Amino acid sequence: MDVRHSSDGPAVIRFRAAGVVLLLVHLLFVCWLTLRPLDVPWMTAANFQPFAGIRADLALGPAEASRRIGEALLLLAPLGVLLPMAGGRLLVSPWASLARTVAAGALISMAIELAQTGVPGQVVDVDSLLLNTAGVAVAHLLVVPLSRSRLRRGNRAGAGDLYRIPNGTRPVRAESPQGSTPTITRVGIAP
Repeated sequence: MDVRHSSDGPAVIRFRAAGVVLLLVHLLFVCWLTLRPLDVPWMTAANFQPFAGIRADLALGPAEASRRIGEALLLLAPLGVLLPMAGGRLLVSPWASLARTVAAGALISMAIELAQTGVPGQVVDVDSLLLNTAGVAVAHLLVVPLSRSRLRRGNRAGAGDLYRIPNGTRPVRAESPQGSTPTITRVGIAP
């Protein structure tokens, strides 16, 4: 179900609009942070070998390694929450949502790495791509499924489509303003 459905309240639409705005603000910040020219006396070579940069970071000691790896994990991690929020879908398969969000995060990270090839002082690193994508996946797994379930519960309760019978405690779906959906009787196949 898409959030733009007419039965969704203005709160859900505002939530989606806030997601789009926050996503754009975060992407502008990431672009400014990663694509600005740096004035450095020397540069390391580009790293195209997976996990070589992570091994080099680990060789620097636990404090420096956790800082560098943590920065790479956290750079695009908000996309794991903001992309589904901007998409605005409440009823979606958790696996499809994770796959779609991680793929989008990987493509954004790859676009940043490719754009860094023309920026003075910035170096392409395949490990950044891997860590950025892992950060998107972890943030998505930690926040989105629980948030969606809470929003679905709040949307059902706030939309007014469930009500209680005065004598009973069983929730019943209210009929839509247009009436019930017509059904077609089954017809046997002719010989």
